[in-house]
Amino acid sequence: MQNATISFPLLGENFKLDIKSYLEIGSFSVHWYGVIIAIGFLLAVIYAIKRSKEFGITEDNIIDLLICAVPLAVIGARAYYVIFSWENYKDNLVDIIKVWEGGLAIYGGIIGAVVGLFIFSKWRKVKAGAMADLGGLGLLIGQAVGRWGNFINREAYGVKTTVAWRMGLTNQYGTFYYHPCFLYESLWNIIGFVILHFYSKKRKFDGEVFFLYLAWYGLGRAMIESLRTDSLYLFGSNLRVSQLVALLCVIGAVSAVLVIRMRNPEPEDMWVNRDKKAAIETAAAEASAAAFAAGEGEDVYDEDFASALELLKKGSTLDDADDGDSELPVIEPVEVNISEDVSLDDEL
Repeated sequence: MQNATISFPLLGENFKLDIKSYLEIGSFSVHWYGVIIAIGFLLAVIYAIKRSKEFGITEDNIIDLLICAVPLAVIGARAYYVIFSWENYKDNLVDIIKVWEGGLAIYGGIIGAVVGLFIFSKWRKVKAGAMADLGGLGLLIGQAVGRWGNFINREAYGVKTTVAWRMGLTNQYGTFYYHPCFLYESLWNIIGFVILHFYSKKRKFDGEVFFLYLAWYGLGRAMIESLRTDSLYLFGSNLRVSQLVALLCVIGAVSAVLVIRMRNPEPEDMWVNRDKKAAIETAAAEASAAAFAAGEGEDVYDEDFASALELLKKGSTLDDADDGDSELPVIEPVEVNISEDVSLDDEL
């Protein structure tokens, strides 16, 4: 079906697309699939950089993460596909490295990327949950765009159907109509991205958005996978691998969010708030020590410290804490002149 003419009856009888899956430039062939994947990847990186500050991440962190995670994501995607298609490779192992011939699985890519993320987090001492949140949003962008590469390749379509929005593929044997699964998944990812984009501004703990990404994508994939005709199956059984993994992701991710939420996570413990919390703690400690030395007591400073932390609990980021309108109390240490013959030990 790779060179079939594409049509959508819903768009009219005259709507037909007869485009090649690659672009010829001299003696080179550039496959549209790769171009579309690259565009999705680039948009995801731009989005991540734009929002990095809201997660306490720097642009350098993102670049370093990509250097670490992308190669592992490709290896994971290929390994996942080969493992569950072993019959096609066991007699010719050289074909395993021929990634350009196709055969990448998104779940394997996610697993590889997560491994790379943890390696990066240990290396750069950045909280993995914060990076994962930003990465989950980027993945939704990349997957939403990348599915159109399947459209150009006339692949990842579903079973035959008569629904109004069916996709027609015409070859020398006639026209056949299928579920446009690539479109279903692209739209599902776009909706998920919009929802999680706005929710991420009110997230309660690092890693929450990534868990919700796994739950959302898994739920959609479990439903859409049942319509596809090119699924990977679990070692000769009738069990679709992607459906099983998708359902496990939904159950695991939802359970993780519920359990962590039950522990009442404090927003001030999020990675993005680490510097503000440290500054508040330092200022409060210095002020309390100075007040104690001056014999003024610590209560008033303890109250200011508690108020400052309470403001952190009300929001996830406190980006307004640095401007002039911030409600954060200013805790200033009291200047005290302590004579040489008086010490804190004497007061104690």
